Amino acid sequence: MGQQLLITNCRLFDAADDIQMVSILVEDGVIRQIGQIDADAGFDILDAQRRIAAPGFIDVHIQGAGGADVLDGTEKALSAISQTCARYGTTSFLATTVYNANGDNEHLALAAECTGRDLGGADLVGIHLEGPFISENKRGMIQPGCICEPSMEVLDKILEMTGGHLAMMTVAPEVEGSLEIIHRLADSNIVASFAHSEADYEQTVAGIEAGISHVTHLFNAMSGIHHRSPGPLVAIFESEEITAQLIADGVHIHQSVLKFAFETLGPNRVILITDGMQAMGLPDGKYIYNGVEYESKDGAARYKDGTLIGTALGLSELLKRLISFTGCSLDVAVKTVTENPAKVLGLVDRKGSIAVGKDADLVLLDEDLSVGATIVGGKIVFGK
Repeated sequence: MGQQLLITNCRLFDAADDIQMVSILVEDGVIRQIGQIDADAGFDILDAQRRIAAPGFIDVHIQGAGGADVLDGTEKALSAISQTCARYGTTSFLATTVYNANGDNEHLALAAECTGRDLGGADLVGIHLEGPFISENKRGMIQPGCICEPSMEVLDKILEMTGGHLAMMTVAPEVEGSLEIIHRLADSNIVASFAHSEADYEQTVAGIEAGISHVTHLFNAMSGIHHRSPGPLVAIFESEEITAQLIADGVHIHQSVLKFAFETLGPNRVILITDGMQAMGLPDGKYIYNGVEYESKDGAARYKDGTLIGTALGLSELLKRLISFTGCSLDVAVKTVTENPAKVLGLVDRKGSIAVGKDADLVLLDEDLSVGATIVGGKIVFGK
């Protein structure tokens, strides 16, 4: 019999009776039993103290945290991101970064090497590349040197560097040659995601038909809706299969627009993300990013001129804002950071729900949705 952990006195996030306490038995990193369980002398015991038990959160879009960035290209940086993620209930994440078209890409090889490795917190489960096949006019904070014309040769280099761990790539379908790239990604079970794009309605539809199944930070780095030019958003909303990332900080998207998008897409198509950067987990203050000073305040990071460069909020904090802005229930909100991203990444057979046989990736939440404990593969990686 392997290592066993018994989590007692917890309430399941989706239980009809929020008074009923249950226990969760974990053995060798897998959930073995849920319910009323008698403690055995050999069990390690974690008393949840009536906290809410939810599946561990999955962040498909995070570039940095804890003062570190994926681009730093060190295991120490990835560990800092991993451990900071765990403080906010995240148990799995995609290292989100860029490809340097004419430079060093050792950060990609390192991220691939560290995928599945114990980094001390959340599991790194793959890589999300924003670009390089995107629109220069919608690049946002992505540097020009991280953009190039769509090329199978470049894609082959990327696939070789990432060693089978490229999970998602953001592509602009209107760029000549992108549709072939999208076909290739879809055929390789890599999520082709729409963003950083000037595509109109028809070009977006063509991209969806080619294999786009997801949208990176909906509304950001794409054209808006006009009554005579519907643009990409209408194509995305009217599709029944496309899933979309939302940043629920109230800054990247106005609260009313966030609520509209959430209600239009429905709870099964929304993926809550952080789009986190190095200031996540750090106190408000002034820091340096890409050699330029910025200020992190109230969860938003901006350069001196006011340019928004990212969020410094963790998933548990964004979950709370999502509920506040949309009025959705806790179980629906939790779905956007658990089951939905697990399906997008093809991990739903192991992650995204609390069920016997699933990975013991769990988070214990206080009433205010702050994190009391985070458990990854049956190991407590964060606790108050």
